[in-house]
Amino acid sequence: MTTDIDPTADTTTALPDPVPLMGCPYKSNPYPLYERMREAGPVHRVLFPSGVRAWLVTGYEAAHATLNDDRLGKNHELGNESWRARASIMPEPQHSRLQVHLLHQDPPRHTRMRRLVTDAFAPRRVEQLRPRFEELADTLVDALPAAGPADLVAGFAARFPFLVLAEVIGLPPELAARFDRDWGKVVQPVGPADPGRAAYEARLHGLQSYIAEVVAHKRGRRPDRSDDDTDLLARLVEARDQGELTPEELDSMIFQLLVAGQEPVTNQITTALIALFRNPAQLTRLRDDVTLMPRAVEELLRYDSAFELTTWRFLARDADLHGTRVPAGDSVIVSLCAANRDPRRFPDPDTLDLDRAPNPHLAFGHGIHFCPGAALARTELQIALTTLLTRLTGLQLAVPDTEIEWIPAVLGRGTNHLPVRYAHRA
Repeated sequence: MTTDIDPTADTTTALPDPVPLMGCPYKSNPYPLYERMREAGPVHRVLFPSGVRAWLVTGYEAAHATLNDDRLGKNHELGNESWRARASIMPEPQHSRLQVHLLHQDPPRHTRMRRLVTDAFAPRRVEQLRPRFEELADTLVDALPAAGPADLVAGFAARFPFLVLAEVIGLPPELAARFDRDWGKVVQPVGPADPGRAAYEARLHGLQSYIAEVVAHKRGRRPDRSDDDTDLLARLVEARDQGELTPEELDSMIFQLLVAGQEPVTNQITTALIALFRNPAQLTRLRDDVTLMPRAVEELLRYDSAFELTTWRFLARDADLHGTRVPAGDSVIVSLCAANRDPRRFPDPDTLDLDRAPNPHLAFGHGIHFCPGAALARTELQIALTTLLTRLTGLQLAVPDTEIEWIPAVLGRGTNHLPVRYAHRA
């Protein structure tokens, strides 16, 4: 029986095969384990809590090449029976309706679908909206207690990205107010025999019903072509009605926008704050000179990315992957966090260096699946950190670092609670 691995174990001990990626020690700090894996080679068999086995790519050079390897497809139909038996556990009808989004598609279908969303997240448009995003951030801080303590997830990090997203995609306030953040947990599936299966399926039904309401609200509303793509949702519904998208593609793309478009930013705000709390000199420097923020955000993304691992990729036929023979249909995953701490690419990779340049991190992936919302995420992080550090005087953790509870998500890093204290709110 495979047990959880202690990532801080003696590095002279051979790694198990497969390497289990699970347990509190691993989720709280996976970097010692990733270091051991990088030193042993670029590709390793790993085991996830669900029982899914995969091939994990860890080094920067190998990760970069894998993200650009056109032999590897994202479509789940490429997965073999062994993978399907444990990974395809989202029940019908949701599996068919919510799992054909961009992250699970290959060209030319991926190209066609991605083209529909890129304008809405273009850097120029994001920058035009920056003043509005700053207003949203200030409003949330205004609602925090005048003096700590406070939970920055509940009070800010879980709310700010969704408010921003609603502005960007055209989600009306009445529908935005009814979105349940708990639905975001559908990306943390549990098996049919898991005690939490009923709650998981309830989340799926709730989210799918919500998506149907969004579609019904937008249907028949023709977007204003002169309005610079301010209503992405209406455009997607129109694309479906004109036959450019299937009903399943429409639902899946809205699902991806609502969940992947905000939860990772929530988590990245928490990982960035925790990194700064652990490096108080850097926190003070950044608070005193916010002109450092753009470069600091890049380093914080590298240092501890909310997207720890990529989603599945598959080979259509048996092939060599960086010196390892990988069978067709086995899942291949890239560890973005492990790549971003590779000392062969980043000097002193475990040091938070706000002056690091260049900083070619892979926090948003690379290649054709590079995150289309990267510009928006960067802007959100800059605004969130600037607002929190400058307006909450003396901001610091309110609990010992060891009491931080990291989310058990397979692919991501973050925390559901971040208790802080501060002297006063400016």
